[in-house]
Amino acid sequence: MDQTLPAPAPSTRWTRFHGMRRAFRNLVLRGALLELVTFGFYRFWLATDIRRHLWSHTLVDGDPLEYVGRARELLIGFLIATAILMPAYLVYFLVGIEAERVQAFASLPLSLFLYLFAQFAVYRARRYRVTRTVWRGLRFTMTGSGIGYAWRAALWDLAVLLSLGAALPWRQAALERYRMRHTAYGDLQGGFDGTGRELFRRGWHLWLLTVPALLTIIPLPFLIAAWRATMLQWWVSNVRFGEVRFHSYLERRALFGTYWKATGWWVLLGILMGLWVSGIFGLAAALAQPAPDGTPDYAAAFAHPLALGGLGFGYLLMALAAGVVVRIYLTRDIWARIVETTAVYGLEAADHATGQGEAVDAIGEGFAGGLDLNIGGL
Repeated sequence: MDQTLPAPAPSTRWTRFHGMRRAFRNLVLRGALLELVTFGFYRFWLATDIRRHLWSHTLVDGDPLEYVGRARELLIGFLIATAILMPAYLVYFLVGIEAERVQAFASLPLSLFLYLFAQFAVYRARRYRVTRTVWRGLRFTMTGSGIGYAWRAALWDLAVLLSLGAALPWRQAALERYRMRHTAYGDLQGGFDGTGRELFRRGWHLWLLTVPALLTIIPLPFLIAAWRATMLQWWVSNVRFGEVRFHSYLERRALFGTYWKATGWWVLLGILMGLWVSGIFGLAAALAQPAPDGTPDYAAAFAHPLALGGLGFGYLLMALAAGVVVRIYLTRDIWARIVETTAVYGLEAADHATGQGEAVDAIGEGFAGGLDLNIGGL
């Protein structure tokens, strides 16, 4: 049963989303085509366009958010991050090979280093997005240590692993408290009042259903959608900036349709990919020289340039199509659903907010992109 939610107070302000789905769909389809012809480099401009669309069509008490980030910043951040990551990847590869000769699993410390680096990138990427967000002419700010966040995330992930997932609500609460206490809107200090116990109480039965859902597969989209809605409702309802507070009226079943539509598209894309691969290998086998006994030489067919090129092109199309599905259903639609069900209390405090923080660099976004941490999302 969903938790009984309080009725909105008469002075409640609301957030609204007025973006057209067709316009967003056209934006991501055009972006996917441009990603194809630019070998992926257009993704920085696409990510910027997506954020500008979502931010500018999100109204808080009638005033829109504004995203002031630029694609060039993301590209420069990515290039700098690549220059840093490439030597790290090379060292990881070479040392990993040498270490495995000495002792099995000796490359584990290197894997842990990359994991910590990924958590650092996640924090810095969020910091970049926050400091590129403006409302009523005032910029949001975010400070804090990416390294400190990475160590906290690592320790909490270890606890989640040892508890078979039971500690996940406490992890979410602890990390969000760290992020929000370093976030501000002008002189309104951010905060997060949610607790792991509260989230566990709302979703413990979903945790118990995880193993049966994994075994039967079919209920899995329902389980993921229910958990996602539960966590988002809990998160929004516990975020605050000074005296400004939020409450989400998102129902647990609100995302069922969204996740099932996305799942349907992924199944269809998987079928199409299977047909594509079968056709490519069939054509390559027909063109390859037959074996001495007259049967098709499938080994030669696998190595045929047509097969290799066709597989690569098919994989690229599949990845781009999957990205379109993620951006439409799991980014735009969920964003719109959250915004449309969120109430704001004490917004009068924001009328007197002052102070303008500084924007941070986009290197964190570059690290996240180089580690494939934000494919298809924001």
